[in-house]
Amino acid sequence: MLAKAGNRGADAVIADLEDAVAPASKAAARATVTAWLADQRDPGFDVWVRINSTLDLRDADAAVADTGNLFGLVVPKVKSVEELFEVSARVGAIEAAAGIPAGRTRLLPIIETARAMRSVDDIAAAPRVHQLMIGEFDLGADLGVDPAATEAMLPLRMEVVVASAAAGIAPPLGPVLADFRDLDELAADTRRLVRQGFGSRPAIHPAQVAVINAAFTPGPDEVIRARRLVELYEAALAAGQGAVTDDDGRMVDEAVVRVARRVLEAARRSEGPQ
Repeated sequence: MLAKAGNRGADAVIADLEDAVAPASKAAARATVTAWLADQRDPGFDVWVRINSTLDLRDADAAVADTGNLFGLVVPKVKSVEELFEVSARVGAIEAAAGIPAGRTRLLPIIETARAMRSVDDIAAAPRVHQLMIGEFDLGADLGVDPAATEAMLPLRMEVVVASAAAGIAPPLGPVLADFRDLDELAADTRRLVRQGFGSRPAIHPAQVAVINAAFTPGPDEVIRARRLVELYEAALAAGQGAVTDDDGRMVDEAVVRVARRVLEAARRSEGPQ
């Protein structure tokens, strides 16, 4: 599965050592992932490893960072920022011992506990944190909330989006969709995530990748309009104006152009690996 994972069209691959692996198979899975990582030199996609949440397994799993081919570690079931400081210190020691430039290994905490929601701003601003993800199945279980209840999850989603923006990190990953056969629902739900400010979401089946990519990739008309807005605004600034009217008679100012620039950046990323 790992050997084929990079051929599915995803921008990143997450090798899961946590929930996807039975307790008796943890050590064997870690060895398999370590061997796979050793071959991932310039693979054309970002390589992540999802480590375990318990302290003993988490420290052992973090050792996969010593190959130098890892983009980062996905840290599940985070409860406090102190946990991330501990993981960061552990990874820093591994980098130093392996001669890897300090800070290369990023962290991606999954917000899936009530305590993490209460500390989401601190977690987003912690060392090495590149991005957050919301894990709605575990979070719903922790809160006693049905994760399918959109009205209940939306405020929590927006807290994660706001915390990410405030910390200046990448927009967060949305939740997985477990029913990988319902691609129509995946498309509709993913478009909602785009509107809510998420940057992507994980796929749990290869069939989901193309649908997710399509939802997060701006269409040709969106790109043309975004480029036109940027051009109009830059021309207005050059003429000493702070705002301008677009071709449809709507005002264009810095806030509108920031959104347009994000559309152009998303289109640029879709043209190749980050």
